[in-house]
Amino acid sequence: MSRVILLALQVLVAVATLALWQLFSTVPVFGKVLLPPFFFSNPVDVFSQIVKWFSSGVIWKHLAITLWESILAFVIGSAGGILVGFWFARQPRVAAVFDPYVKMVNALPRVVLAPIFALWFGLGVWSKVALGVTLVFFIVFFNVYQGVKEVPTTVLDNGRMLGMNERQLMRHVYWPSALSWMFSSLHTSVGFAVVGAVVGEYLGSAAGLGYLIQQAEGVFDVAGVFAGMFVLSAFVILIDMAVTVVEKRLLVWRPAAAARD
Repeated sequence: MSRVILLALQVLVAVATLALWQLFSTVPVFGKVLLPPFFFSNPVDVFSQIVKWFSSGVIWKHLAITLWESILAFVIGSAGGILVGFWFARQPRVAAVFDPYVKMVNALPRVVLAPIFALWFGLGVWSKVALGVTLVFFIVFFNVYQGVKEVPTTVLDNGRMLGMNERQLMRHVYWPSALSWMFSSLHTSVGFAVVGAVVGEYLGSAAGLGYLIQQAEGVFDVAGVFAGMFVLSAFVILIDMAVTVVEKRLLVWRPAAAARD
């Protein structure tokens, strides 16, 4: 499928979904509106709210704060996950000792941690960053750990036969093997970094997209809630596109899917 056709189909799905939403929320079917506007709003009102936010400039401050929190959570969580993942994969004894504790901490509900981080770091940026880091770290950690562990024994043996030391094996064998797994996790982590920031803002803040959504919900402004969700979704897509650009740059050596098939 060509890129143009794929993009056209993606746009068609979005247009059809919005059209059905507008239809069912404004036009009675058998004498009844299937999606009551009080609960579901409609695309026209949501779009009007988004335009109002951007035209008045209200949204920019909140976007900047959420972006900064998300970037910090993404960078710190990803860096920590990559380093610890490599360390555990290369040190089986360390991994065996800490395995139950890693699983235990990963099982903790992040929403429960949010109030604790608010007590520790206050209601500023760092409590949101801490929450985002807990979401990003484990996703990257498990993928990098598995990526290094998945290196074929034959490849390692061949590398050692060619005289590679541990540093060269890390650069030419372990690192390329882990990159695919790592970027797969980074695409997922982008959304979780934003989720951590927004949930933290929702629970307690004076600015940010989570704050905007919480304020709209507090006055039963359903259009405002959906508008915040749409802006948040577009926000995540843009960050994910940036990760994709970096991925293509670093994985330029990897053959395309068609070539592999």
